[in-house]
This record gives sequence, C-alpha cells and structure tokens, in this order.
Amino acid sequence: MMSIRSKKKSKSSQTMDEKLNSLRAGVLGSNDGILTVVGVLFSVAVATTNQFTIFIAGLSDLLACAFSMASGEYASVSTQKDTEQSVVRKEKELLKTNAKQNLQTVSDYYVDQGVTRKTADKIAADLMKKKPLETIINIKYDLQLGHYMNPWNAAFSSLVSAGAGGIFPLVAMTLSPVAYQWPATILAVCLSVALTGYMSARLGNGLVKTAVIRNVLVGIITMIIHYSLGILLQA
Repeated sequence: MMSIRSKKKSKSSQTMDEKLNSLRAGVLGSNDGILTVVGVLFSVAVATTNQFTIFIAGLSDLLACAFSMASGEYASVSTQKDTEQSVVRKEKELLKTNAKQNLQTVSDYYVDQGVTRKTADKIAADLMKKKPLETIINIKYDLQLGHYMNPWNAAFSSLVSAGAGGIFPLVAMTLSPVAYQWPATILAVCLSVALTGYMSARLGNGLVKTAVIRNVLVGIITMIIHYSLGILLQA
C-alpha cells in the first residue's frame, strides 16, 4: 500500500521540465518512426511488388528505429542526469568552503530581479539558512534539488511513439488495395507528420502553422528521395 502511494506521489510531483522531456521524446520518436519507415517502404516498394517483402522490410525498420530512438534517448538523458547530479555534489562541497560567495550570489540574483540590496541581503540570508543547497542549485543552474530527468521515461516514451508513428505508413502501404497503396501512404505520412508538427509547436510554444508546413515538406522530400533511390536500385 505504501509503495503505491509513494509511486503516485512521485509521479504527481514531477516538474514541468520532466513531463515536457518525456513528451518531447515522444513527439520526436513518432516523427522519426514515420519518416524512417516510409523511407524504407518507398525504396523497397519501387523495387518489388511483393507485399510480404515490403511488409517485412517496413516492420524490420520500424523495430530498429524504435529501439534505436529509445537507446539514444536513454544515453542522452542519462548524460544530462549525471551532469545535474555532478553539479549538486560540487555545490554541496562549495557550501562548506565558499559560503560567503554563495550568499553574495543569491543576493545579487534578487537585486537583478529588482529587489533593493538591503532586502536582497535579508532574503539571501534567510534562504541560505533554511535551504542552502536547494537555493543555490535553483539560482545558479535553474534546477530543482532531487528532480532529475528520468532516462527510462524518455526511452520508453521514444520507444512507444516511434513504433506507433511507423505503423501509419506501414499499414497504409501494406493493407491498402494495391491500386491505392501509394496515395494512401502519401496521405498517411502527410497527416501524421502534420500532427507531430502541431504537437511539437504546442509543446515548444512555437508557430503551429510553420511547424506543420515544415514537417509536411520534410515528409514529402523524404518520400521523393527514397522513391528516387528505389528507381535507381531497380535500374
């Protein structure tokens, strides 16, 4: 019972940065899954009309892409987490030997925020007395003590989303009637990359229209390149 409660508490106490990191990994994984799978499908489908061969090639690429994205995210976020923990250890030691300088750093921070020096000194003294490590980590590195990016969350998010993204072109190419498989796949890719563009723009507070257009153009260019490669291989 205690473990269930602690898990719920841990999940709900995630910072916005931690949640956004998992979402970011998911959006990027989905986009990569779509484009890598359609690239292989187009190259192979031009060279052969055997549906089973096309399916196996697409499925193999989907699995390879999903696990590759997951391992890449795990390595990247693990490095970030190690760096954050290293910073905390460093500042913990500095608090013992450089307390006066840290106090000045906190005071300067609040002065920069528009607080008078006298008030800033009082705030700094109070914070450094109550929670020195948490304060200095937050002010110097914009980190929250005890909150580190979770590499497993990022890896799992990327794994699932890359696999899910790659399913769209794979299903469109291999399950559509032969007469419609090409337009169906092109449509599936354009719609799915438009969705990932929309989601990435919303997450990053960017321009939705620009992100959608950019993703669709990249998707179209990817299909053209791999279709051309298939033609060359066939020749």
